[in-house]
Amino acid sequence: MSWKTMLAGFHYIWTEKLIFGSISLDLFAVFLGGAVALLPVYARGILNTGPWGLGILRSAPAAGAATMAALIAHKPLGRRAGSTMLWCVAGFGAGTILFGLSRSLTISLIALFLVGATDMVSVIVRQLLIQVGTPDEMRGRVNAVDMIFVGASNELGQFESGLTAHWFGIVPAVVLGGLGTLVVTALWAWYFPELRKTNKLDSPAA
Repeated sequence: MSWKTMLAGFHYIWTEKLIFGSISLDLFAVFLGGAVALLPVYARGILNTGPWGLGILRSAPAAGAATMAALIAHKPLGRRAGSTMLWCVAGFGAGTILFGLSRSLTISLIALFLVGATDMVSVIVRQLLIQVGTPDEMRGRVNAVDMIFVGASNELGQFESGLTAHWFGIVPAVVLGGLGTLVVTALWAWYFPELRKTNKLDSPAA
């Protein structure tokens, strides 16, 4: 893909506030709420569990995501899709905070399950908004930019988690990341009213 093509995708996303809001919201939420990178430290130093505990901790977000995907496949999201996405991103932040404060393996698993489930809702809504809100001739470019954002936010989020853990400590790093996600969600709900007011996913303008 040429730079001209890529820049065209960036330009379209920048001018379409609904698409830009959904992509950037997910980017910052994953960047700030990347607690998964610190799971080995939590398993050994805070939850006092071994390799088996680390294994189930790492699987909890995937279990939450798979469960939510199955539920949405059975009962698709109806109206108020935009506000549902915002609430779920806020739930992602709340789950991150709960995990950061937990000293119980059970509560930590519940928190990570919640993180995975709410993140899946965000992913589904974002992808559907891109598909139905982007013209055919721009859809490939927008999807390419979205994939760059998703990949970058995951990797940079792990770096951010390690850096803030070094600066502030493990628990404060995770809790601050969750609080940052809540702040970003509130700001995006105010700054992108198009996202907040999006109704049905088959018609973003509805």
